[in-house]
Amino acid sequence: MLKDIEAKNAKPKDKVYRKFAGLGLYLEITPAGGKYWRLKYRFGGIEKRIAIGVYPEISLKRARELAEDARQKLRNGIDPSAERKALRLQLILNTENTFKAVTLEWFEKRKHLWTEKYAKKLLRKFELSVFPSLGNSAVNKITPMELLSFLRTIETKGTLDKAHRIHQTIGQILRYAVATGKAERDISSDLRGALAPVKKQGHAHLSADELPELLEKLENYEGDIQTRIGLKLLLLTFVRTIELRGAKWKEINFDKAEWRIPAERMKMREIHIVPLSKQVLQLFEELRMITGNYEYVLPHRTNPQKFISENTLLYALYRMGYHSRTTAHGFRHTASTILNEQGFTSDAIERQLAHGQRNKVRASYNFAQYLPERREIMQWWADYIDSLPKQV
Repeated sequence: MLKDIEAKNAKPKDKVYRKFAGLGLYLEITPAGGKYWRLKYRFGGIEKRIAIGVYPEISLKRARELAEDARQKLRNGIDPSAERKALRLQLILNTENTFKAVTLEWFEKRKHLWTEKYAKKLLRKFELSVFPSLGNSAVNKITPMELLSFLRTIETKGTLDKAHRIHQTIGQILRYAVATGKAERDISSDLRGALAPVKKQGHAHLSADELPELLEKLENYEGDIQTRIGLKLLLLTFVRTIELRGAKWKEINFDKAEWRIPAERMKMREIHIVPLSKQVLQLFEELRMITGNYEYVLPHRTNPQKFISENTLLYALYRMGYHSRTTAHGFRHTASTILNEQGFTSDAIERQLAHGQRNKVRASYNFAQYLPERREIMQWWADYIDSLPKQV
């Protein structure tokens, strides 16, 4: 029977050799001097071995105790080797299937659909707000009450809208986990109605009756001429603010009277055509005399390699007295309302507004959808704006 002093004094040889401690337990000594406890046993008529530990970290006495634990499992019909493999697999699954790991996998699969700015903002939000609370939890072990408790911490901070947005995104992640076999179901759906509802507020916008006042103030605007033209372009094209701010001269085709905004700059990640009315072409011609040597149609004043900031157009509206009355984005609502009242096809209006298409595959091949009617819409809208009386 092996004694502790023998284990201690065992020296390495040219080949691996063993010193037996009884009942299948032995110490394996390698040429490099390593000493490893092993247990040999039979299960289902097959000879197997499992590692018990490394000597001297695991003493002879402790190795015998661990070997006896394994033999007890055998007496209960449990294969110690298979049990260990199952535990290791579960540990790997728990590590790979943490909420954070699944979120990052989901993020990588979808980030090509988003702008770089939005992707960074979303990931940063999860790193700051979500991962500290849920990141290390196994995605298939998170309970509805655990998720609700987390969302309530955000809700109680007075950021109800943020709580709802995070809830929605977590739902997308959990549905991805279900689809990839990492979770059995989306537990976020159990929380519908659990958070206080958000009072929806649309963008502040002007009615048709308020447009003459706006036009008069635009004509008399004493600020930067590029800002004044930029506001006019927003009103006449009703594109999103970021789409105008990031406009490049190479996107403008004066001969075809078209502005083609590439998919990577669009919210819905689809090419968007803006037919240019005569009035808009004239505004672009005016701007080209000023900024035509730059890449951007509306370059930043102090750094022309960049485009104007988000607040440039908004603050110009504020200075004209439109704080809380309208925003640059509100021009889209105003145009949509008036155009629908005039009887234009709602589908053509929606396409010109670059709203999302339910059939994404079909939409990706139809960025020129309703184009003849959209050209008519854009010219009618510009003529309508021109026909309004200028008054204060």
